[in-house]
Order: sequence, then structure tokens, then C-alpha cells
Amino acid sequence: MLNISPNVTLNNPAFIHDTAFLYGKISMGEGTSVWPYVVMRAEMHEILIGERTNIQDHVMIHVGYETPTVVGEDCSITHRVVLHGCTLGDRVLVGIGATIMDGVKIGDNSIVAGNSIVTEGSEFPKNSILAGSPAKLIKTRDNSVANLMNAKFYNLNALNYSKGFDRFSERDFAALKN
Repeated sequence: MLNISPNVTLNNPAFIHDTAFLYGKISMGEGTSVWPYVVMRAEMHEILIGERTNIQDHVMIHVGYETPTVVGEDCSITHRVVLHGCTLGDRVLVGIGATIMDGVKIGDNSIVAGNSIVTEGSEFPKNSILAGSPAKLIKTRDNSVANLMNAKFYNLNALNYSKGFDRFSERDFAALKN
């Protein structure tokens, strides 16, 4: 049984695991995936998740006191990430265990390294690579191809899971290369 409140708008997601909890004003784009034990809460403001974005196992997404949480298209929000009242552009990859706080803005094609803490109100341009606690810009590089490939992998995986398949076929691997 899905734990989804009536205020949640699902726009043809690829997969939502039945252990996910989605409460408050949330809108999810087409092809999104929500994996085991994800919690999203938006008692005020809203959470917006872009098309084909994957929200992986044990992620917590909440709104800030003064800010919504907005995640762009083709993003990968990896295991145990916390997003709190922040804005992420398209094709952003947030590494395992990272925390991104209120008012943060991260541009398209960026990477946040695992276990980083991006502190309140920080802003980073597109193509940023961030790491540390507090997170700092360590390099600038267009990460769009690699980040999009990760999002495509998760989209294909989500479509498989929605059909009851939990393993990739040779055809799936070939499709990823295109």
C-alpha cells in the first residue's frame, strides 16, 4: 500500500516503492522514481521533483521554513541524502549521505560529493563540483553527460522494477549506451 497523501500530484512516475511516505504539497514529474524508505514532507511551501529524477533509498526531503524544495530534471538524489528547502538545477547528482540546507541554490550539471554539507543560503553556478563540510567549490566541469547517464540508468531500472524485474538484461545494457 502506498503512503501518499491526497495533496501529492504524480505525473506518470516510472516507479514508487510502497515503503515511501509522501505527504503535503508534492508534485513529481513524468518518469520519476522513488525508492525504498524515502520520506517527503511539505506541510508548507511545496516539493517539486523534475522529470526522470530518481530519489534513492532512505532519502529525506523536506521544505524549509521560508523556502520550497525544488529538484530539476534528470537528477540523481542518492542514498541517505537530506534535501531541506533548497533548489537544484537539471542533471545534478547528489552523493551518498550529503545534506543540502535551506536557501541553497545549485546550478545545472553539478555534483555534490558524498557526505558533504551544503550550508544555508549557499549558491553555486552550473557545472560545479562541491565537497566538504561545509561544502566548497573544488572544481568546475560540465558533468551533464555523466549525470544524465546515471539518471538514465535509474529510469530504466525504475521501469524494470515497475514490471517486477529486479535485474538488468543484455538489452537493457545496450539501451543505456544509446
